[in-house]
Amino acid sequence: QVQLVESGGGLVQAGGSQRLSCAASGRSFSRYPMGWFRQAPGKEREFVATISGSDGNTLYASSVKGRFTISRDNAKNTVYLQMNSLKPEDTAVYYCAARTAVTSSWHPGGYDYWGQGTQVTVSS
Repeated sequence: QVQLVESGGGLVQAGGSQRLSCAASGRSFSRYPMGWFRQAPGKEREFVATISGSDGNTLYASSVKGRFTISRDNAKNTVYLQMNSLKPEDTAVYYCAARTAVTSSWHPGGYDYWGQGTQVTVSS
């Protein structure tokens, strides 16, 4: 049974930093892209960042580029999201996701496994 478990969410002040982790179990995703998405109240789930499995190539949403960094540790089957210079508009539930196709995707429909989400709240 595949599970993705996020951790690291919480309350942070604007301008602060937070690091999210997502540990996968049940199968290895070292060859496959993993990504982060977020969903604010009343809004659709949106792409944040993705990282490929083979060469570690990354892709970011324009709203977070330069502030967020996605990384992975294949030995631990874990993906991370380092979030710096946080803004109140970054407040959302953050979800980790994994694909079973080797090409990267920014669309939520392209991911096969999802975590339960972790709340990130940025206060002004």
